[in-house]
Amino acid sequence: MGIARDFKHIVEVVTDYKERLNTINDAVFELSPPTGGWSFSEVYFHILDASVLTLDEIKVCTNGNGKRKDTAFIVKLILFLGSLPPGKKYEAPNNLAERLKKINKTEAMELADHFLFLLTEEYPNIRHADQGVKTRHPTMGYLNAAQWLRFMRIHLEHHVKQLDRIKESLK
Repeated sequence: MGIARDFKHIVEVVTDYKERLNTINDAVFELSPPTGGWSFSEVYFHILDASVLTLDEIKVCTNGNGKRKDTAFIVKLILFLGSLPPGKKYEAPNNLAERLKKINKTEAMELADHFLFLLTEEYPNIRHADQGVKTRHPTMGYLNAAQWLRFMRIHLEHHVKQLDRIKESLK
């Protein structure tokens, strides 16, 4: 997948998040699942907050203010395959876990709209960014602007599955 396809897919996935949001009962949105783990609210906050923070990293790269570092082969493979390795439970990096909070549905929709606005604004810069300029992801190592965009797509898709699990657990 190229930059244009990743961008288009991210917009589609976030649009799906927004459509799902409209189907979740207000009373259920902030409830923690009986099986444990995050509520819908926390997932929405995490994924949209992480995506906005990812755009901050992309901006550093597109402005040429990152570092010239290698990207690990395993990370390149994950980005190429377009998914996180299966069978592993992933924990949010400390910097994101510390930010986690519950938000209401209105705040989630506003955060989704804000993210899409910022993404659309930054997209032209990603297409022209120096691929050698990178910033450090807490677990993936150094990524350039296009790699950050690809990781964002993978991360958004990963949490769609989590939303499905929460929905099932609340039936």
